[in-house]
Amino acid sequence: MALLELKKLVKAFGGLLAVNDVTFQVEKGEIFGLIGPNGSGKTTIFNCINNFFPITAGDVLFKGQSIKGLKTHQVCHLGIGRTFQVVKPLARMTVLDNVTASAFCRVNTIKEAKEEALRVLGFCSLLSEKDKPAKSLPIGGRKRLEIARALATKPELLLLDETAAGLNPSELDEAIALIRKIRENGITILIVEHIMKVIMTISDRIHAINFGQTIAQGTPKEVANNRAVIEAYLGEEYAQG
Repeated sequence: MALLELKKLVKAFGGLLAVNDVTFQVEKGEIFGLIGPNGSGKTTIFNCINNFFPITAGDVLFKGQSIKGLKTHQVCHLGIGRTFQVVKPLARMTVLDNVTASAFCRVNTIKEAKEEALRVLGFCSLLSEKDKPAKSLPIGGRKRLEIARALATKPELLLLDETAAGLNPSELDEAIALIRKIRENGITILIVEHIMKVIMTISDRIHAINFGQTIAQGTPKEVANNRAVIEAYLGEEYAQG
């Protein structure tokens, strides 16, 4: 049984079909990449999974059970965490307090929440920044803080939305290492990413969409050599021999 399954997912905004009949499964323990041009429906799929947007048609199953119609916080409590493309930490609060707030998803006391927050900050290499205001972090630090906040909810499945955007080359390598470490700790990952160095390096399988519809799925090599993906998104330079 797949950990996450999308069945003929449709999301319409008026007459616009942002997501049109998308089906895929994410298996427990894998890193599953979701790619496509800007505006192809990737973040909309994330928003449907955690019910930030209500689904127009189709279904989303988590561990074999439909989560269609649940509240966003209920989806989080079930074990689906996510980051956002535009990171918006609680700017005037410290890094530690940002993550402590997320930890209350699973614990009931300040002591427990801070202990979990400190553990997660150590995992994300942010412990030295714990007492700084979140707004003072550079983009790389804010991206890691976004991941830390999601991890503090103790997800089984983590949705990562353009975690590597805006990072320099050394920060990209650190992001790849962190994503792999998250998977090594038993968390399944569904990732949206435009930076091909990241998505092609870490993904076990990739699902490509364009104009809200599936155009390819397979291993990174299979997707990179798919003519529809090359024409719609990658360009000839990403075809792999």
